[in-house]
Amino acid sequence: MASDADLIGRSLDGDVDAFVEVVERHEAAVGLYLVRRAGRDAAEDLLGEVWVAAFESRRLYDRSYNDARPWLYGVALNRLRRYWRSRPAEDLVADVPDVATGWDPWSAVDLGVDARAVLRSALTRLKPEEREVLRLVAWEDLTAADAARALGIPAGTARRLLSQARTALRDAPGVSALLKDRNSAKERHR
Repeated sequence: MASDADLIGRSLDGDVDAFVEVVERHEAAVGLYLVRRAGRDAAEDLLGEVWVAAFESRRLYDRSYNDARPWLYGVALNRLRRYWRSRPAEDLVADVPDVATGWDPWSAVDLGVDARAVLRSALTRLKPEEREVLRLVAWEDLTAADAARALGIPAGTARRLLSQARTALRDAPGVSALLKDRNSAKERHR
């Protein structure tokens, strides 16, 4: 199986179908990344923009990397930034998943709301660059080095930012109590 770097190289040599294969390999991951960051409706439009931008800038791809996913996340992040700058703040709330009917999970909902509030508060206290590295590593399952590629920063800087983010989250008000409560609940259910 050809690597993404090989396929991008072939597309530069005129084989348009080679780039289509790169798209097919990564469209689900990039699409989900966009959904998590901008909501389902916006993600559909943004995904098309990502592929156009990636195709147009494929000459800039560093073919020493076989996997194009981190590069594609970088392209997607640039499209997201343009989108966010163009939207009024009140329009930037992501889609909320539908709640299953016939289920009354109030204690779980209360705990989840409390946990989200604590984590959201802790995340807002992070520096933007720490938050981006953490999201790429935690949500998109990239390594720190791949997150660095996506963000266009040195790998050592990404590792430092990730470490700072983890420390800040661990030390944030309410997070240690939240983790203790979660771990206690897990122990009770075993």
